[in-house]
Amino acid sequence: MKVVWTPEAEQDRDEVWEYIAADSVAAAARMDQLFSDTAARLVDFPELGRPGKIAGTRELIPHDNYRLVYEIDGDTVWMLALIHTARLWPPLRD
Repeated sequence: MKVVWTPEAEQDRDEVWEYIAADSVAAAARMDQLFSDTAARLVDFPELGRPGKIAGTRELIPHDNYRLVYEIDGDTVWMLALIHTARLWPPLRD
């Protein structure tokens, strides 16, 4: 298995970094490392997360405040989104 962050998930991750780093770069680095470590665990245990709210996805909570949404496709774990747990998920569609 390999883990690939989609551009959308990378953008989410960058936004989390910027938000936390505004107060503490060290805290942002620790949180980002937590996201990396959690995603890396999926290499060996891709079904570690619970079934997601969107069909075909799975969700993992690496920290009380964040949800990683991913899907498994063959030998790849696609990181789809990194969402603050206070935000509505899945987002409403127009």
